[in-house]
Amino acid sequence: MKPELSRTLNALGMLAVSLVLLLAYVYQLRLYELPCPLCLLQRVGFVAVGVGLGLNLLYGPRPQHYAIMLIAALYGGSVSVRQILLHIVPGTGHYGSPVLGLHYYTWAAICFFLILLGTAIMLMFEKQYASDTRAEPRFGGSTLAKVAFFIMLGLAVLNAGSTLLECGPGICADPPTSYKLIDELNTNN
Repeated sequence: MKPELSRTLNALGMLAVSLVLLLAYVYQLRLYELPCPLCLLQRVGFVAVGVGLGLNLLYGPRPQHYAIMLIAALYGGSVSVRQILLHIVPGTGHYGSPVLGLHYYTWAAICFFLILLGTAIMLMFEKQYASDTRAEPRFGGSTLAKVAFFIMLGLAVLNAGSTLLECGPGICADPPTSYKLIDELNTNN
C-alpha cells in the first residue's frame, strides 16, 4: 500500500470517527439527551482512536499508532458492551433515543468493532511504513488530512468542554438531568 493511500484511508477513518462524535453532539444539543457517564467514556474511546489516527496523519503510519487505536477501540468497545449488558435484561429500560432501531451504545459497539477490524487490516500492509522515516510533524500537503485532523481536534475540545459543563469538576450524575456547572454558576449568581 502506498503511503499516500494509507494517509487518505487514515484521514477518511478520522472523518468517520468525527461523524460518530458529531452525531452524538446532535443528540445531546438538539434532543437535550445528556450523555450518561458510560456514554462519556465511549466518547473518550472515540477521541483516543482519533489520537492514533492523528499521529498517523502527522508522523506517517506506524505500528505504534495503530496499537493506540486498537487499545482505544478495545476500551471503548468494552464500555459499550458493558452498557448493552446493563440494558439487555427485560424491564431494565434503556438510555437515550434509538437511532435506526439501535441505541447509541449499541452503535458505538458496532463502530468500535469496525475500528478493530479496519486497524487490523491496515497493519497488514508493511509498505506503508518503509518509505517514511521522518519524525517531524507534517501533513504531506494533504488537504483532506488537515481537515480531518482539525475537525477531530475541535470535537475533542468540545467533548472536554461539554463534559466539564455537564459534570463539573466532580463525579458525573447518573442519569444526568442538567449541566451541573451551569446550574452551580446560576445558583451562585
